[in-house]
Amino acid sequence: MASRKVALSAPSPEFLEFWAEPHRCTLTTVRPDGTPHVVPVNSTLDAATGIARVLSSSTSHKVRQVRAAGESGARVALCQVDGRRWSTVEGVAVVRDDPGAVADAESRATHRYGRAPRPNPRRVVLEITATRVLSNL
Repeated sequence: MASRKVALSAPSPEFLEFWAEPHRCTLTTVRPDGTPHVVPVNSTLDAATGIARVLSSSTSHKVRQVRAAGESGARVALCQVDGRRWSTVEGVAVVRDDPGAVADAESRATHRYGRAPRPNPRRVVLEITATRVLSNL
């Protein structure tokens, strides 16, 4: 299967199913020296709004990097793979720490992964607004 750009306005049923399955992803941010910082994460994707969400601790390196980029956010890539199937969401991430945004992201993660995230009083959510989505689905 070849890679292709996905229009989130009309994603395929296979694409939506893939992002509903409980896969681990990798989140790539860019360090100040230009090197990639890649970490495994759980995530959700709301194809209707083009927003991906990653829960994290406010003290994590990825959150500090996104915050350092300022209000305009940081360029990131969120990728998941399962055998030969894969999809990458590229976009701009911002940190949301308000309780409503965190609770919404926790609810979405619970639905996707079948269990609630462990309690974390320092929890924030990285909201990624998709600018490009690639997939082989």
